[in-house]
Amino acid sequence: MLQLQNENLLISKTLSELIQSPQLVDRIISDFDYTTFHLTTPQDENNLLISITSKSFKDLSKYNATNELNVIYEEFKTDYIEPGYDYSIQLNLIEISNKSQEERDQIIKDISLLKRHLLAIPFYHAFKVYNSLAEEYTNSGVEPEATNEIFEIDYRDEESIYIQPSFDRVTVIFSTIFKDETDKVFGKVFLQEFVDARKRAVQNAPQVLYSHKEPPLEIRNLIKFKADEKKGYITFVLFPRHLTVQKQDNTISHIQLFRNYFHYHIKCSKAYMHSRMRFRVDQYLKVLNRAKPENEEVARKTASGRRFLST
Repeated sequence: MLQLQNENLLISKTLSELIQSPQLVDRIISDFDYTTFHLTTPQDENNLLISITSKSFKDLSKYNATNELNVIYEEFKTDYIEPGYDYSIQLNLIEISNKSQEERDQIIKDISLLKRHLLAIPFYHAFKVYNSLAEEYTNSGVEPEATNEIFEIDYRDEESIYIQPSFDRVTVIFSTIFKDETDKVFGKVFLQEFVDARKRAVQNAPQVLYSHKEPPLEIRNLIKFKADEKKGYITFVLFPRHLTVQKQDNTISHIQLFRNYFHYHIKCSKAYMHSRMRFRVDQYLKVLNRAKPENEEVARKTASGRRFLST
């Protein structure tokens, strides 16, 4: 099965081409989850402005998203934000072209991860709360009071991510919409495989829980709950082994793409099933065509002795 990448390949390709050969450009790139990038050279071919807009930026602003991105992209930050977009950075292509190949590759990778870094901000905030509670528990030996703080990201229409830290785990909940009945069936099969895989071999994987229509208890008081046959909730329980400093970045990168990965493979499975059904129908049609009796012409005589062919 295909593993989706966090990097935006179109941004990587465009930057590679422009660094090698600067030119005027005005390109709009659409990504998953209603995210749009705009790459343009408003002044001259050597100065590239990259802007991003995301449906989740309003929620991310509660966690100082702009300041957090300015820290990551300090070398390229600018006070100018392109109208209609949420965040912009400015690149001098001549300066980047004068760097070593390794430095250029790292810059291209960092820029292509702009959306990943944006969505990672509330995860890092939640991990800080977890570290604080875990340290308090380690020092006192007493379980700290449960925090009611839940980090919410509304990243699609009627779909959100909820992150709840505690002293021994971080719970991540995805709400998702199944527009077709068949999507719900495939979704249950996929999620059951996640559960079974952890039981069989992948012991270090996060615990995965699925609830249909009814939200988990952690977020039931947070959202305006109403029964929705099309809605499902997927819960990931991240344990301390997933939250170490060495694994945090990898954990965030993988869990961010879960929704896209999940629905992508549902669509692929449906397409495969349809292709197999079409192939089987073609085989049956061939069998039916071969089963038709051939028309045989028989010579017959009339009473007067004239001959004619009949079928």
